[in-house]
Amino acid sequence: MQTTPSRGRKSLKIKVAIASGFAVALGLSGALLAGVTPALAADLAAQPDAQVAVFMVPLTILVLTMMFEVSRYVWRNRIPASVPPRRRVTNWSAPKQR
Repeated sequence: MQTTPSRGRKSLKIKVAIASGFAVALGLSGALLAGVTPALAADLAAQPDAQVAVFMVPLTILVLTMMFEVSRYVWRNRIPASVPPRRRVTNWSAPKQR
């Protein structure tokens, strides 16, 4: 008899999607309440420190995310075992004549 896959993963994906959407809405409303407008953001981005932060923060998050995914992959023992290459059979002697 075939077993059905667990449905726990789908509900987790939905919860993560809802939580991330809520976080975006919360961040947007917080920025609007703080008075951050595109003109003010452009003035802030003219400063070198802000330009470095705008570039480095997403890059750092990307690197940390990749490190997390690699460690998660390794933690589950899914790294394939290395297989030695096949030995190539070569016959360097001249063919035998009958």
